[in-house]
Amino acid sequence: MSASLVIRGGTVHDGGGGPGRVADVLVEGDRIVAIGPSAGNYDAPVLDATGLVVAPGFVNVLSHAYFTLEKDGRGLSDLYQGVTTQVFGEGLSIGPLTPAIRAELEASFESLEWERLSQFLAHLERKGVVQNVASFVGAHNLRMIGAGTEDRPMTAAELSRVRGILDEEMADGALGVGSALIYPPGCFAPTDELVALCEVVARYDGMYISHMRSEGDHFLDAVDELIEIGRRAGVRAEIYHLKAAGRDNWPKMARAVERVEAARAAGQVVTADIYPYLAGQTSLGASIPPHFHEGGHEALAARLADPAERARIREGVRTPSERWENIYLASGGADGVMLLPDPKGPAAHYRGLSLGQAARDRGADPVETLLQLVEAEPGLHAMYFMMDEDVLRTALRNPWVSVGSDAETFAAEPPYTDAPTHPRAYGTFARILGRYVREQGLLTLGEAVRRMTSLPATNLGLRDRGRLAVGAYADIVVFDPETVGDLATYESAHQYARGMRHVVVNGQTAFADGAPTGRLPGRALRRSS
Repeated sequence: MSASLVIRGGTVHDGGGGPGRVADVLVEGDRIVAIGPSAGNYDAPVLDATGLVVAPGFVNVLSHAYFTLEKDGRGLSDLYQGVTTQVFGEGLSIGPLTPAIRAELEASFESLEWERLSQFLAHLERKGVVQNVASFVGAHNLRMIGAGTEDRPMTAAELSRVRGILDEEMADGALGVGSALIYPPGCFAPTDELVALCEVVARYDGMYISHMRSEGDHFLDAVDELIEIGRRAGVRAEIYHLKAAGRDNWPKMARAVERVEAARAAGQVVTADIYPYLAGQTSLGASIPPHFHEGGHEALAARLADPAERARIREGVRTPSERWENIYLASGGADGVMLLPDPKGPAAHYRGLSLGQAARDRGADPVETLLQLVEAEPGLHAMYFMMDEDVLRTALRNPWVSVGSDAETFAAEPPYTDAPTHPRAYGTFARILGRYVREQGLLTLGEAVRRMTSLPATNLGLRDRGRLAVGAYADIVVFDPETVGDLATYESAHQYARGMRHVVVNGQTAFADGAPTGRLPGRALRRSS
């Protein structure tokens, strides 16, 4: 049998979840043509996998690498972990564009030469990217097309127009709709509106995937809403980064799992994904109640400049609410919030410090310090320490939970190391294999591979991906199960994971003998229907 690449002598875990077997994997072009005992020598390049694990390439269900991959297609922080497919679309997607969204994105791209999501993905493929790319349509975009930044439901005419645009994006291969319901303007969408959008997604057997309205005080209500949307629209539904935020809410995880299990037992397809860390990352401004963001950043800035409004904002940050997710309180207050300012920005000297430390340095009230920092640097990010290890394990052990980094990709070299980031950008997949497989035994190796390969590929409708099988695309990773692991920390995040030996994307070797090859074989993927 002819082959263009041979992966020889490794223990093959095919993505099905079972034990591995020693075999050679033969690739011809971009497909796997044989898996079995060694049949001698081949007139083809050989990747030695002796003593190593051979598995399908990992699927990053929740990636924010659209900006960074467009600038640097090498995707190194994920490539060093074995990620071969990046999936975008948590709330915001890079299409369809409106003038307002285009204005938001102009600082992040040299030129916005596309209007639709499918055009952006094709742009990445043409420019050159190491991983495959796919995306949900962002509910943020759909809200902006319909009601803009206003806190109201879309009108019937607006919703009809938005559904038409969504239908076109789904026909072009989008995976479904992705929402982020704790952030404006996504949080302004009522349940009925989301159901109406998902009815379009259901026609294409797509998925609704959501950063739910609450991961804290109203966590269980939010799980119920996601299940209701899936049931009413007849669509598959997934919870982004399943977690219970805030000490008082940690006991709710077991009940949330029970609700998902009950829906699955009743015939619904409900799944989730996770990142294996105890802190989340988002903007510092997300600590301000959403209704103060109505109208966009300029409107927020005007409110902050008004003494009476500013006092109301301070009170809103300090007060639990039935209306919004208070991540400041979920973190236990200012000492649970770690600042990640721009190293060239006005708050650079607070990088790596807690908000509480910054407030004490200023001799100021912590919430007032928060508002001052948002005014000085509107894009300032922070890590919020809200989660618990035992609760994370409760979520991760469920067989319907896959893995996503919820992060951009970076190169651990200047100027990229100036960017503030979370260790999950460099360590998510390696941490699963090192900490939760090898060290803790929470998952078997075969099961962990399934969670990062065939489970998400099947959920997302990515045909012939996520399995090592004859006829499947040759997205393949080879790693050392005894050394694979994460090195990135909260204090020093820009550190590549260890243990990955080879990575093949669409039949081309993108990473060989522990180093990138420079090839950029990634493709824009469409949902199969």
